[in-house]
Amino acid sequence: MAGAAFGAVTALATLPGTAHAAPGVPSADGARGRAWPGAKSANGWPVLEAAELLHIEGSGQSVRLADGDAAVILLHVARRFHYEIDQLRTGDVTGHSTTREVVEDYESNYLSGTALAIRPLAYPVGVKGGLYPNELVVVRDILAELDGVVRWGGDLATPKESHFEIAYRPGHPRVKGVARKIRGWQAGPGSAGAGTVDAFDPKRRSRSQAFARRVA
Repeated sequence: MAGAAFGAVTALATLPGTAHAAPGVPSADGARGRAWPGAKSANGWPVLEAAELLHIEGSGQSVRLADGDAAVILLHVARRFHYEIDQLRTGDVTGHSTTREVVEDYESNYLSGTALAIRPLAYPVGVKGGLYPNELVVVRDILAELDGVVRWGGDLATPKESHFEIAYRPGHPRVKGVARKIRGWQAGPGSAGAGTVDAFDPKRRSRSQAFARRVA
C-alpha cells in the first residue's frame, strides 16, 4: 500500500493557491459526520478561515497548514513519509480544511491547520493494520524523534492511520522545542533531519520501541 522516504528540513516555501482540500473521508463503517461547533479544534488551536499552501520539499507536492511551528513539524512528518515510506503523489496529502464535518473529534484539527492526512482514502477512519511492518518502524521512529509532539491516528481509540496531528496546545514548550530542533537541522550541513536518518538503526529502533511503550 505504501513504500519510499522523507528528507532534510529546509525553509518553508509558500505556493499560490486557493482551494482548501477537505481531508475527511467517510469512516470504514459508513458513520456519518457531524458539524464541529467550536472556535478551536480538539487540540486547542484556533480554527482558521484560511491557511498557507506550503511546499513539501523533495516531493513536488504541497499542503495547507497553520504557519509557524505547526507547519515546520508537520512538513517534517510529510517529508519523512516521502523519503522513507513511499513517494507522495498528487492528492496524497491534505491539511487545513474549511469543511466542519467530522467523524471523530480529532478530525477538527484539520480546521486549525494543525493536522495532515497522508492518503486518507487508503487509511480511513476505523481501519487499523494498513501499514506494512517496515513502514510502521518508520512511523514509530518519527513519533519518537518528535518527542510525542505529533500524535498518530493509528494510536487513537478510533484509528485513522493516515492522520498526524500536533498533540499540544499553541505555545507549549515541547512544540517550540521540537520546531527549533527541526529548524536547526534545516540550517545545518545536511547531516540530520528527514532523508538523513536510518529508522532501522538498532539504537533508533530501541529508542522508538521504548517511546511507544511509554506512551501506550
